[in-house]
Amino acid sequence: MEVPLINNLNDNGDRARPKGKDVFKDQQKESESSMESPNLEFEYGDSDTLSAELSELYSYTEEPEFALNRDNFEEDFRSHAKGRRWTELPMEEQKAYVMSLLDALEVTDRDKRLKVARAILYLTQGVFDECDTEVDVLHWSRHNIFLLYDMGLFTALLELLSMEIDNSQACSSAVRKPAISLADSTELRVLLSIMYLMVETVRVQTEDDRPEWREAREAFKNELGSPLYNGEPFALLLFTMVTKFCSMNAPHFPMKKVLLLLWKTILFTLGGFEELQEMKVRGRERLCLTPLPEDSIKVVRAMRAASPPASAMELIEQQQQQQKRGRRSRRPLVKQDSLDTYNERDPFKNDDARDEEEDPEDTDSGIEGEVDPLDRDVIIQPPPPPPPLRPPTERVNFPKGLPWAPKVRLIAEHFLTF
Repeated sequence: MEVPLINNLNDNGDRARPKGKDVFKDQQKESESSMESPNLEFEYGDSDTLSAELSELYSYTEEPEFALNRDNFEEDFRSHAKGRRWTELPMEEQKAYVMSLLDALEVTDRDKRLKVARAILYLTQGVFDECDTEVDVLHWSRHNIFLLYDMGLFTALLELLSMEIDNSQACSSAVRKPAISLADSTELRVLLSIMYLMVETVRVQTEDDRPEWREAREAFKNELGSPLYNGEPFALLLFTMVTKFCSMNAPHFPMKKVLLLLWKTILFTLGGFEELQEMKVRGRERLCLTPLPEDSIKVVRAMRAASPPASAMELIEQQQQQQKRGRRSRRPLVKQDSLDTYNERDPFKNDDARDEEEDPEDTDSGIEGEVDPLDRDVIIQPPPPPPPLRPPTERVNFPKGLPWAPKVRLIAEHFLTF
């Protein structure tokens, strides 16, 4: 944004006043005129593309863990593949290897169980080290996830997640720590990442899905909505994690991953905006009501995306302008009240600080060229301090202001009496 020149001429041919406030007002006018700029590239919907939603799961601090997942997978897969790659194995051998991973998840050693979970996470990430393009990574990720679900992986992950949630030792250790690190939530992050990738990948339907994949999608949807653990649905278990985190009983929970998985679970089981609109239409037809005049989702998508203000100062200035415009509309009433108040009160009494803070525009007398110099410059007082716990000691109050009314006020009062 270019700052307008101070020595430019205004509409009346006069020189602009070289004040910083005027320059800031000119900048604000330019920012308000920038509302005519092109609309933001924003699409109002339940979710973005599959690749964007999958990348939303990770943070920059988790980047080194991608290589760690690959190393754990290759270390365990080397003894089964005999020099071959995962993408070269037939379906039967892939199922046999997945079954061995599921058996290894039941070991009591925590470190070994974590390595197996990282190997499974590498499979859900699409064995990216064996792929050349992003399309290949998404293809193998989808293939592996449906394979893992068919082998019953999600149920095993749910049991491990329940164990981590009920791990009182980890919770008490996290509560005592002054700062939580990534190492405190390693197992939870790995499990939640696998489950998120499974839910989001199965939820999204593509044209080239196999018939067995479509059946698996419906079965998975019903499974998430049914009571899986202790007679409760999966979403309720995630809500329990949110409650423990908010109550500071489990500060080590990776809440970003929990909320993302919770949102995808609700979206998969209950549906999104499109399903909601269809339910509204069917409900009105069932009750013999008139159809909806418009689709609220289509209306919202056609609306212009709102852009944030350029700066915080600009937002404050806009609020002040709105307040001044609101006070301008009721200026005659305010002037009369202020004069009556001034005549009735004793200038030697201790007045409230709020009565002393007057706006320059509110103290105008309505007569051009005659403005009280005392009312022109307003000093913004700081907010009043909180009331003390005990009554303050008595102090000597000195009069504030002049003991006589200014000449401008007398003229204005005389003018208003006629």
